[in-house]
Amino acid sequence: MLYFSPWKTVLIWLTVFVGVMFALPNLYPKSVSDNLPSILPSQAMTLGLDLQGGVHLQLKLDRNELVENRLESVRDQVRQLLREDSIGYTGLSGKGQTVTVRIRNEGDVEAAMELLSELSVPVVGNTLTGTAVTEVDIAPREDGSLELILTDDGIDYRMQQALAQTVEVIRGRIDELGTTEPIIQRQGNDRIIVQVPGADDPERVKELIGTTARLTFQMVDVENSVEDAIGGRPPAGTEVLYSQDDPPIPYLVETRELVTGENLDDAGVSFDQNTNEPVVTFRFDGTGAQRFGRATTQNVGRPFAIVLDDQVVSAPRINEPILGGSGQISGSFSVEGANNLAILLRAGALPLKPTFVEERTVGPSLGADSVAAGEFAGIVGGLLVLVFMFLAYGLLGLIANLALIINIVLLVAGLSILGATLTLPGIAGIVLTVGMAVDSNVLIFERIREEKLAGRSLIQAVDIGFQRALTTIVDANVTTLIAACILFYLGSGPIRGFAVTLAIGIVTTVFTAFVLTRWMVAWWIRNRKPKALPEGFVKLVPDNTKISFMWLRRFTFTGSAIAVIASMVLFATINMNLGIDFKGGSLVEVQSKAEIADTSDIRTRLSELNLGEIQVQGFGSPQDVLIRIQSQGGGDNAEQSALNLVRSELEADYDIRRVEVVGPTVSGELAQAGTIAVLAALGAILIYIWLRFEWQFALGAIIATSHDVILTIGMYVITGLEFNLSSIAAILTIVGYSLNDTVVVYDRVRENLRRYKKMTLPALLDLSMNETLPRTTLTSLTTLLALVALYFFGGEVLQSFVAAMIFGVVIGTFSSIFVAAPLLILFRLRPGSLAEKDKTVDAEKAATANTSPIDLG
Repeated sequence: MLYFSPWKTVLIWLTVFVGVMFALPNLYPKSVSDNLPSILPSQAMTLGLDLQGGVHLQLKLDRNELVENRLESVRDQVRQLLREDSIGYTGLSGKGQTVTVRIRNEGDVEAAMELLSELSVPVVGNTLTGTAVTEVDIAPREDGSLELILTDDGIDYRMQQALAQTVEVIRGRIDELGTTEPIIQRQGNDRIIVQVPGADDPERVKELIGTTARLTFQMVDVENSVEDAIGGRPPAGTEVLYSQDDPPIPYLVETRELVTGENLDDAGVSFDQNTNEPVVTFRFDGTGAQRFGRATTQNVGRPFAIVLDDQVVSAPRINEPILGGSGQISGSFSVEGANNLAILLRAGALPLKPTFVEERTVGPSLGADSVAAGEFAGIVGGLLVLVFMFLAYGLLGLIANLALIINIVLLVAGLSILGATLTLPGIAGIVLTVGMAVDSNVLIFERIREEKLAGRSLIQAVDIGFQRALTTIVDANVTTLIAACILFYLGSGPIRGFAVTLAIGIVTTVFTAFVLTRWMVAWWIRNRKPKALPEGFVKLVPDNTKISFMWLRRFTFTGSAIAVIASMVLFATINMNLGIDFKGGSLVEVQSKAEIADTSDIRTRLSELNLGEIQVQGFGSPQDVLIRIQSQGGGDNAEQSALNLVRSELEADYDIRRVEVVGPTVSGELAQAGTIAVLAALGAILIYIWLRFEWQFALGAIIATSHDVILTIGMYVITGLEFNLSSIAAILTIVGYSLNDTVVVYDRVRENLRRYKKMTLPALLDLSMNETLPRTTLTSLTTLLALVALYFFGGEVLQSFVAAMIFGVVIGTFSSIFVAAPLLILFRLRPGSLAEKDKTVDAEKAATANTSPIDLG
């Protein structure tokens, strides 16, 4: 077990070397990595928006709007087809997903059905499979009318088309901004995620994304009065549109579109030679130029309206035919406004107007502060852990520290190779990985100590210690990995980043603890030939403790039951401080341009906006203020309107550092997903432990873990800490940590059940608890050291997340001893029951006892 062939040694250190090479690009600037030879790794970790600043938006396309558009289109097609063939009709109308038309002459019904059948011709809905989709079903009714029904498959097909087109249009608009590596991707059947790193003007980004940008050229009706049309009903074939001026000017325009933006070939910005004002120049393609030339030739002397998203940008008079296929749009533009319009026209129009259901904006300065805080917290936490390990194990502690440093390097390399995004919760995942890596080494070293105290030689103690720790390390880390995988699958955004970091950290931890540490210990024994195990400078738990844990179970069990019931009662009776992730609303972090922020002034100014309950509180430095605005209850667009009011009220005196807006649609989904994530993690881990152990162990682990989750929720209720999306990540991590601790204890119980077949269960559990007590204490303390550093130095954004983690570590350690173990007595687990399934244990023990010294070369 301690012998490593030369090729294994080369493979181990080659892995470490490759990890170092892939981690190095994170230490030097991008300008250096871009100039490196192509053979060398140059990809660094991607920083999340919360670390580098930027805008995260989630957009939703309205299916009902799509249905209305399709209904209008089918109605127009029916009208056009019947008129072209001179088939008389009446009662043409649309409702729901059905267009109804009545044919006047009964003899024309069949002809009308054949004519309209072209609307029901199937289209290819999937180019890969060739699946055909029928968009319209035509059916006659008994009264002689025809029904044209929009099929659900057809609507789904159009929705997918609209999503794909919207993604491409938005990508074209964002690319025009010149931002670095934006992310635009579909999510689900009606959502689009847009992330623009480094964007310092979120309002401009939202305006570019949210504007439909449908450009049309329509004639102005000069024969009828616009005032009469406003006061009554516009004449047939006309509509009233308003200009973008303040106050807006009404125009009576013909609904017939001369040319649309689909015929534009290019658009740009120039300056009017007469007024020196910015204007938007445009050029049509061949088809558009012909249509525009023909329309202007036929309407010389008449005004025409340039309409953008149902608003009249300008209405110039046609003095002469415009045959060149180009022109300009003027309208008192600023340079930025003209440039934005040119971008919109070049990128094309959106098929549907999107709704912003979620917004998270982080200013660049706050992102830089978060990076600095995270780095400092990581350094402090890491140093505390390194010093503690050296004091506890001496030379072995130094070996563990070297393995821990390489573990972090490999973790960073893994994130870089995958192109993963590092977020603030991801930094928390790295700090947590430090604690878990230490746990694996502590398990190994404590096993070695036990074997040495049992009278084995140093080589035998080291060899058997690694062997017996392997099963425990694998079981403990697999349970955490299950939680991480479920968190990644069900989570979103920063929570996924945390899950990826945790999952990679588990893999690197198993490698460094069981392979790299074992190689370094073997090298030390082979070269130094020590006679005794190195001792540390401190011993937190004396050898051979005999604490009567099971005698205390009557008090601890009762206390835990009372605490769980109290937490459930408090949760049911006291409103939890839910963050906007779960109840919707807006959160705005601002920084005063003066030396001290005036919270009372902010509160007074915002209360006049009639936005409902508004909370204003200091946050971090005297300049920083956190503002929470309740959900507006008017749908997703209402949240955006409230945010715009707050921005306009405060932006003169305050810098907007962070914005989070969650509409009711997303908040409901997040609450459901969070609950499902916790339940799914518990269910998956229950199955794993059941397969690896016995049903008593599985139920005991789940009950103990549920105990920890319920008490953590009770802590949130009592303390009033905000419960948000990061809190779900904290609870799931507590699930993993608690199970990790419980599995370590259960693994020792299982081992002792096979060894001491006649010992009473309470005595056996006491023995197991005492044997694992040094490991439990050391692991909890090292993890707490890392978390405490993150709590005090990682920034206020993470404090509620880390506070839950600290509470969870303490409660998880308590429950693994005083809840999980006594449950085995309650479930009447029989000593020796496992031995009956494993008849070869005695033979293995005998073989182990007679192990001869291993040749270490």
